[in-house]
Amino acid sequence: MNVVQWGLLLASLAVGAALGYAWRHRVASQKASSAEGAAKRRLEEAEGKAKEIILEAKEKAASLLHEGETEERRRKEQITGLEERLVKREETLDEKLNGLSKQEEQLVKKREELEQREKEVETAKLEARKALEKVTGLSADDAYKQLLERIKEEYKSDLAATLQKLYRERRDEIEKQALEVITTALQRYARSHVSELTTTVFHLTDEDIKGKIIGREGRNIRAIERATGVEFVVDETPDTIVISSFDPFRREVARMTLDKLIKDGRIQPAKIEEKAEEAKQELAKRVMEIGEAAAAEVGIYDLPKEIIQLLGRLHFRTSFGQNVLTHSIEMAHVAAMIAADLGLNIAVAKKGALLHDIGKAIDHEVEGTHVELGRKILKKYDVEDAVVQAMQSHHDEYPYEIPEAYIVTAADVLSAARPGARRGTLENYIKRLADLEKIANEFPGVKNAYAISAGRELRVFVTPEKISDAEAKIMAREMAIKIEQELKYPGEIKVTMIRETRIIEYAR
Repeated sequence: MNVVQWGLLLASLAVGAALGYAWRHRVASQKASSAEGAAKRRLEEAEGKAKEIILEAKEKAASLLHEGETEERRRKEQITGLEERLVKREETLDEKLNGLSKQEEQLVKKREELEQREKEVETAKLEARKALEKVTGLSADDAYKQLLERIKEEYKSDLAATLQKLYRERRDEIEKQALEVITTALQRYARSHVSELTTTVFHLTDEDIKGKIIGREGRNIRAIERATGVEFVVDETPDTIVISSFDPFRREVARMTLDKLIKDGRIQPAKIEEKAEEAKQELAKRVMEIGEAAAAEVGIYDLPKEIIQLLGRLHFRTSFGQNVLTHSIEMAHVAAMIAADLGLNIAVAKKGALLHDIGKAIDHEVEGTHVELGRKILKKYDVEDAVVQAMQSHHDEYPYEIPEAYIVTAADVLSAARPGARRGTLENYIKRLADLEKIANEFPGVKNAYAISAGRELRVFVTPEKISDAEAKIMAREMAIKIEQELKYPGEIKVTMIRETRIIEYAR
């Protein structure tokens, strides 16, 4: 390639470069113009929005300023009104204070006038007394004493008659009210007046059962008597066996035992002991039910279960032939009505009456009177002190500490004094039987002792491991001598000492 060609080539390249540069410059200028226009438009829009915001802010500021000025004017008006009222009130108070000051001055003047008049009156009284004493020759005290003595002498008989009349009328009124309260309480309460007996009649469905009950040579009936501590009277009366014992609890155990044996059909010594034990367990459950029913009948529901159990045992205790539980329930009702009429504590009177003989539920092995035992029982189970104070005085062993104690004593007397409620001779008889058993149980080696045949026989069972045959004979004689020395009874008492050795073996 020659120089000319190279020159043309270079010139073409230069022209192309210039044309490309010019084109790019034009394109860049166009783009710059477009960006500048967009920027101008955005700037104009921003300026417009800024103006709108500033305008709106100015309007809001003006509105807030106006509201603030209005609120400030309102508060100024309120403050101005309060200031005016305070000024008026202050003026009123000043006027009242001035008026009070004037009244105080007037009262001071009146008080000074009254004091002056009192002094004048006292002076006049002293002058009059001196003049009177000078005329009579007596001092004021002497004249007063003479006048009083003269009045006493003149009206002594009248005063005595008046006082006696008032006393008699008051006493008659009190007796009338007391009689009304007592008779109303007794009339409102009605219960059986029948005394408890010492026998229970057991009816048989078949006369032939008597032979099974008696057993061969009387072994069955002797086993029943030994297990239950009662006496069975089997006579010519058809379909009837009489259960005799002074203890209602034993009679009930014997009745239930006999009923179970008849239903079972097998009447023999081993079965008799089993059924007697079952009867005692069932009766223990029933005692609890009887106690709960008694407490519910009088409306007492907060007694401990141990107290309820003892209360149920009172169903099988008698006092002068009167059932103790029935007597206690009756007392509770009567005491509640009397307490209500007198406005005293009904709950304390009722509970004290119901539990007054709770000590009688304890067996004879525990020493102490039934009142003392009852107090210990109630204190042991945290019965309230007021109830203990109400029940402890019904035999005058303890002082009457609260009014309810008088009510319990009155209810006891009323319940016991009803016609037909008690039998004194029966109580003496039962006490003699209990004393018989107590004497026998005091001897060592005695297992059980039962007074039977209406107290004409004392049947004693001894432990064969502790007492020999010879010792049993000596003990029987000593027991008879002690009964002669300590008890009073008609006729004679037979002491029967039983020592039985039982040998049991099992074939396996």
